[in-house]
Amino acid sequence: MKIIGVYNIKGGVGKTATSVNIGHLAASSGLRTLIWDLDPQAATTFYLRVKPKVKGSNRMLRGKRDLDDVVKGSDYPNLDLLPADFSYRNMDLMLVENKKPALRLLKMLRPLSDQYDLILLDCPPSISLVSENIFRAADALLLPTIPTTLSLRTMGQLLDFMEGHDLKSPVYAFYSMVDRRKRLHQEVIAASGDPRCTVLQTTIPYASEVERMGLERRPVTDYAPRSAAGRAYRTLWEEVRSRVGGLQPSAVLESPI
Repeated sequence: MKIIGVYNIKGGVGKTATSVNIGHLAASSGLRTLIWDLDPQAATTFYLRVKPKVKGSNRMLRGKRDLDDVVKGSDYPNLDLLPADFSYRNMDLMLVENKKPALRLLKMLRPLSDQYDLILLDCPPSISLVSENIFRAADALLLPTIPTTLSLRTMGQLLDFMEGHDLKSPVYAFYSMVDRRKRLHQEVIAASGDPRCTVLQTTIPYASEVERMGLERRPVTDYAPRSAAGRAYRTLWEEVRSRVGGLQPSAVLESPI
């Protein structure tokens, strides 16, 4: 099982769109895939047509309820969802009550290793105890980044934090919401980037097909797979898969109901 955190300190950069589309593509390739929507805004949960409510979320985060008790199936084979809950806004407070609170999420996810090949964490935009849990649980971080000065600044803040806390997960950044008509976008993409992370070759265009996800409540890779955005997400998935490694399909299990 591999765990990938889709993360950025900054909101509105395409984390949820990335999680949903990469999750759909991974599941379509035969990987038993789980997305955990950790953002109390519950956008991934909305896109995948699941009710944003987790009964007993406080007990779950305190280790008194198993994760697989609250996992929901999606409309897609091999793709399950652990939905968001508005109580996640207090997740830091719930985590700090545990022994070794920075390792709590990893401890919760380990029992799922026989059930899933890939777990994607759709992360809230912050640096907090939740973030540190994600960094310590993830085999890799996938960092959607708009090619602007402020987005590059937040990338540097994340890498500074990881360096200061001796966090070793590889960071794979890629540029999202790219408008190649803008000179700034062109200049940022052409620059070398921060040497502490790997900038992937794939870019995700600023496209109406991605904005339509809120209306369709489906992945772009489902309703518009041949669009520029649909093709870009497929290329991104193949690049991520080759970088992370170890992502091979196992025997398919039935999704929880």
